[in-house]
Amino acid sequence: MNILLVGSKDNPQAVDAQFQLLAYFHSQGIDCVTLDIAQLPDASFVYGPQGPETIDPRLAQGAQLAIALGGDGTILRTSRLAAVMDTPLLGLNFGHLGFLCNTVEGNLIATVAEALAGDIAEDRRENLRIQVTCEGDEDGQPIEAPRELYALNEIAIARGASGRIFSFGIDVAGDHVARMRGDGVVVASATGSTAYALSAGGPLVSSGFRGMVVVPVAPHTLNSRALVTAPSDVVEISLPVDRPGAVETSFFIDGDVVEFERHVERVVIQTGERPTRLLKYRREGFYKLVNKTFFSMR
Repeated sequence: MNILLVGSKDNPQAVDAQFQLLAYFHSQGIDCVTLDIAQLPDASFVYGPQGPETIDPRLAQGAQLAIALGGDGTILRTSRLAAVMDTPLLGLNFGHLGFLCNTVEGNLIATVAEALAGDIAEDRRENLRIQVTCEGDEDGQPIEAPRELYALNEIAIARGASGRIFSFGIDVAGDHVARMRGDGVVVASATGSTAYALSAGGPLVSSGFRGMVVVPVAPHTLNSRALVTAPSDVVEISLPVDRPGAVETSFFIDGDVVEFERHVERVVIQTGERPTRLLKYRREGFYKLVNKTFFSMR
């Protein structure tokens, strides 16, 4: 058996847990690949040509279990590598926010042993497949193929350093929905509906929902509303490049900045082909967890 263990050297609690688990795996004759969060791939890795062995040769045959020690940010970054290997992912909360992670209650080793024995439920979460097309040359011919990216939570398109609002169009399932001006737009999975999309005024969506949530950020209009799509819908965000004073935009995937060499013309988002396999041992349902995390009520 091969285990992927991810933590952060800057998190003392995670480092201590990592040492405990390494000693346990050694005693059980289990192979373990340890990575710092800084070694994890970016959002283009999942749909790129490279395999997990480019991150570490010992992952050439994949891993039977991935363990992320940290908060939700660690889970989001580890999910990219887990997605390539189609590996279940166990998040153990040693960070600030643990909506996706399991709270370590009692014995850390016993918790991991349950996961190894298959005694923890698997929660399959839909993710996003994102295709970004940049502007072409002077004749309008594409210079490079569209770039494909992966997100578990969301892609956020926001105004750049200028501080000026910008214009963008929203199409869903091939139909034009709206063109508006504002600070940006967030397209999120159901999992991401509890993150940036929620802060932007979007709805909380059950984690089992397979569609997406489209939430404009600070739109300059009186009639903007969030959209909830069907599972098969494709969302397209268009960004004008030929208008005078076009504003450069910034792109964030699961909280990480993504840069492009040329102006982005179009972003196409759809549900990923294969769900992310999160392991959850706590018996709290989604809405109880929402109550506990966001409303602090019992």
